[in-house]
Amino acid sequence: MDNLTHSLVGLALGELTHRLLPAEAGADQAGARRRLLLTGAALASNFPDLDLVLTALAPAPLGYLLHHRGHTHTLLYALPQALVLLAALWLCWPGARALLRTSAPARHGLLAATVIGLLLHFGMDALNVYGIHPFAPFDARWYYGDMVFIVEPVFWLALGTPLAAQVANRGWRRLLLGLLLALPALFVIAGFLQWGSLAGLAAVWALAVLLTRRVNERAALLAGVALACGFVLLQGAMAERARAEMRTALRQSDPAATILDLPLSAFPANPLCWGMVAITREGPDGYRIRRGVLSLAPGITPAAHCPVAIGGVHVAQSPAALAWAWEERGSVAALRALRRRDCRADAWLRFARAPSLAGGAATDVRFGPPGAPNFSTMELAFQPVPPCPRDLPRWAYPRADLLGMP
Repeated sequence: MDNLTHSLVGLALGELTHRLLPAEAGADQAGARRRLLLTGAALASNFPDLDLVLTALAPAPLGYLLHHRGHTHTLLYALPQALVLLAALWLCWPGARALLRTSAPARHGLLAATVIGLLLHFGMDALNVYGIHPFAPFDARWYYGDMVFIVEPVFWLALGTPLAAQVANRGWRRLLLGLLLALPALFVIAGFLQWGSLAGLAAVWALAVLLTRRVNERAALLAGVALACGFVLLQGAMAERARAEMRTALRQSDPAATILDLPLSAFPANPLCWGMVAITREGPDGYRIRRGVLSLAPGITPAAHCPVAIGGVHVAQSPAALAWAWEERGSVAALRALRRRDCRADAWLRFARAPSLAGGAATDVRFGPPGAPNFSTMELAFQPVPPCPRDLPRWAYPRADLLGMP
């Protein structure tokens, strides 16, 4: 997920942890504990993304593709990260050190918020089509949620609004609340959101403000957490339905093809629209990758009416529920030969789930069609092969099924 979402998740975690703990002896201690828990949880919710400093270890795009969401996004390394963060807070914050010496609730709350914040980072990143490998080094495979877009304004409104609504300064409170409502409106203008999505987000915003004013801050924040969790469950159910409809359509169009994978990219704040990729094996040496858009309610929103700014997917105007925008056919033998002769391509294939090799460049079409380079695009080397990159993690190949690996 984006770091604004991670930060809001951390702040919500810190605020709720503070409110659920026993009260401190005085107002000064209570304020210090709240600041400590907000800071610790927000840092923990972003801490694993410090792996971005490792991306310089390999040439682009391999450094980013293989080191980001790498070892710092594994359960094995959660404990060392928690210890480093707790030690940094202890050493660099004298006020927090004094509080932690005297307050058992503060110690327990900070430990819980730090560990849960790290785990929430992994869980949020696991929701989208990019994926993580949480069980490495025991299991080097990628795991994909395929259910929530990597930038999701539902989380911003559900968690950010109750946090902003309790800011003491009236000017800052109004500014933050206004920004939270203005950002989705700008996304509509930019073509990332539909007007119906904006209406739903505005309703979330209004509910959070109402609960904060009429009930209390904790009720508003708990409602925001419940709404965020409900949204994830809804997206998961709709993703399963979308995948089932894709399987049916593919089997009807080509019963002889073997469906290998169906990566799904959600649209923000829109459970009805889905970006889809289909990887199928066709014949003894052929495979095909297709990219398109699926609508689960074509009577309300045909596939052609889903926001076109997401991933550059443009499909023909029609009332159809499923519309293909692009396809590429390839040779399994040629793909395997490329991996054997080009060590850079071999490393790239440890990330690529939907590999396109069109036009002399390798692109993972989960993130954009060939001809529109994205962060996964790498120019294919011809003879001589450039020096092989070193010190790269050996993640499992997402397309091991095409590469002939177990």
